[in-house]
Amino acid sequence: MKFFLRLFLFLAFGFSFIFASNVTETKEILLKKDEQKKILVKYANKEKLFQFRWTLYKNGGLVVFRSYDKIVAQSMLYLRHENQSFRVELKTKGATFHNAPYILVKFKEFKQDSKQALFEIFLFDEKEQISLEELKK
Repeated sequence: MKFFLRLFLFLAFGFSFIFASNVTETKEILLKKDEQKKILVKYANKEKLFQFRWTLYKNGGLVVFRSYDKIVAQSMLYLRHENQSFRVELKTKGATFHNAPYILVKFKEFKQDSKQALFEIFLFDEKEQISLEELKK
């Protein structure tokens, strides 16, 4: 029985490393209420603007507004829940992209003393064609 348990654990961890996503870049961003973060997404000869902000923190939930490539959306993120993050695809899927590059924005912490939300941004880009540039106001 111990042998099968060890074998199962070995295979489970081995496959998790094989099928892990390719995180190209990570950033941490601390935002006050209604402070907008702008990130310029560059690839090929294109530049697109990704921006987001949060407006309300109530009962452990954070309301976040975001826009990218003329698509505007709103998310409700929670710290201790399945909805901790949202995903934004940066390019459309096509013949050359099985997995389109995307940004994952995760709500990491809310600092009660300063009333600021901490986000973690992950860039997943297998072909490493995307670059992110934070814009200052």
